[in-house]
Amino acid sequence: MSEVGCMDIKTLPETGSNGSSTIGGFDKPCNGNGVANVEEHPVTTTSSMVSAGNGVVSVESGLENGNVEVAEVEYVESENLSDVEDVDTCIKELVAGLDSKDWVLLCESLNNARRLSKFHEEKVLDMFVKSLKNPRSAVCKTAIMASGDVFITYKDHIIDSVDPLVLSLLVQLLLKSSQDKRFLCEAAEKALVALTTSVSPTLLLPKLQPHLLGKNPRIRAKASMCFCRSVPRLGAEGIKAYGIDKLILVAVRQLSDKLPESREAARTLLSQLQTAYEESAVPNESEPCSWEQFCSSKFPPSTAQAVLRVTGVGREGPILGS
Repeated sequence: MSEVGCMDIKTLPETGSNGSSTIGGFDKPCNGNGVANVEEHPVTTTSSMVSAGNGVVSVESGLENGNVEVAEVEYVESENLSDVEDVDTCIKELVAGLDSKDWVLLCESLNNARRLSKFHEEKVLDMFVKSLKNPRSAVCKTAIMASGDVFITYKDHIIDSVDPLVLSLLVQLLLKSSQDKRFLCEAAEKALVALTTSVSPTLLLPKLQPHLLGKNPRIRAKASMCFCRSVPRLGAEGIKAYGIDKLILVAVRQLSDKLPESREAARTLLSQLQTAYEESAVPNESEPCSWEQFCSSKFPPSTAQAVLRVTGVGREGPILGS
């Protein structure tokens, strides 16, 4: 196993006389930072899982000969990643590792790719999209964490240089953030937060907008939350330049969405847009000044009423679509 890898995989056979299996002591994984955040996965088919607390899950897998094999996969947070010792060797071995059918080796390779994305400005995004579709939860989570590192590292450059891959990655993250596996969902949401706080909203909002109209209500809800987080980063003048009326219409459509997360994101967005309008409004004779006048002049009565009901009654009042 490469010394630059951030996982320690250990096979631990120990069998008692009555056929029962026990696990003895083993070395802690060493990544140079003293952090042990480990999930242990079986390398065989028959397994049992026991939570040991502190983020560690122990999975024991029984073999036909009565032995036990335990594979350790360490989840290293972004701030705890260390640089690779030999960049050329790491890159040379990375492709083979990412194509491996050994899922533990694949996780190790993904973590090395995370290191490359953090410390070396190479285009590594295409390495993760395939792994996000991997049926192994550990592989998928590691790929999700790697995606967040890429967003934080490359920022707007990632949109400019690998746009098609970003779209594929965005779809996968929205899917993972809306599924039932909680630990994958939480990791994907964290990666989406990294995306919305690292990439310029002028580049990101057009990528998110199609997903607000998708057929999957869970994906619409996650996309709405991302959209809502990204808009305030435009600033009052940026919102005006982008088109506040367009953004209002996006929010109004989400007010009647099936899921409450979409509706709450729409309400929050409308409040943000009202604040931005009032901060940038300059009284003059040719244009309406108040928020109510603006909405009434720009939209049909039903749309204006929906907006004013949200922004005028207050956040705790009755809301359209609730």
